[in-house]
Amino acid sequence: MYNFNERNNKFQLKDLLKKYKSVITFIFTFLLVYTVLTFAYKLYLQYGSSDVYYPDYMTNLVAKQSKELLETLGYHAQVIPHPDESSMKLIINNKYVARVIEGCNSVSVIILFASFIIAFTGKFKTTFFYLLAGSVLIYVANLVRVVILSVGLYHYPWRKDVLHTVIFPAIIYGMVCLLWLFWVNRFSNPKKHE
Repeated sequence: MYNFNERNNKFQLKDLLKKYKSVITFIFTFLLVYTVLTFAYKLYLQYGSSDVYYPDYMTNLVAKQSKELLETLGYHAQVIPHPDESSMKLIINNKYVARVIEGCNSVSVIILFASFIIAFTGKFKTTFFYLLAGSVLIYVANLVRVVILSVGLYHYPWRKDVLHTVIFPAIIYGMVCLLWLFWVNRFSNPKKHE
C-alpha cells in the first residue's frame, strides 16, 4: 500500500533543500574552510615552530612588533621568552605587564574572517584582494590592540579583567563583523546567495 504522507514528506524535504540551498552551501563551505584552515594552522604550530622563533613565528613576530610600537610611543620595552610556558613576556620600563601567547597573534581571527569571506564569495579577484586587505587590517588592529592593552596594564593593572576580556575582544571581533557586513553589502555575489 502506498503511503501518501511519505511521498508528500519527500517532496517537502526536496523543496526545503532547494529553497535553502544557498544557506546550506554557505554553512557547509564555511565549516569546511574553517576546519581545513584550523587543521593546517594546528599542524603549523605542532611541526612548523623552531628554536629561532619561540614559541612560533607569528607569535614571536607580534611580540617583537608590539615592542617596536611601544618604543615608538616612548616606552622602554623588552620581549623575552617566558621560561615556564610557550609565550613571550612583554616588559615595559622593567615591569612585566603581559605575555604574548599564540592566541594573541590574530591568526585564529583571520581564519574565522577568511572562512566567512570564502563561504560568501564574490568574484575571484575581488575575494582575493578583500581577503588580503582584511587580513592585514585585522593583523594591524591586533598589534595596536596588544600595544594599547600593554600600556593599559602598565598604567592600570587593576583594570586587567575588563581590558583583556571585554573591551579588546569586543574591538577585534566587532571589526571582523564590520568587515563581514561590508563584504556582504558591497562585494559578494548577491545573485549567488539569494
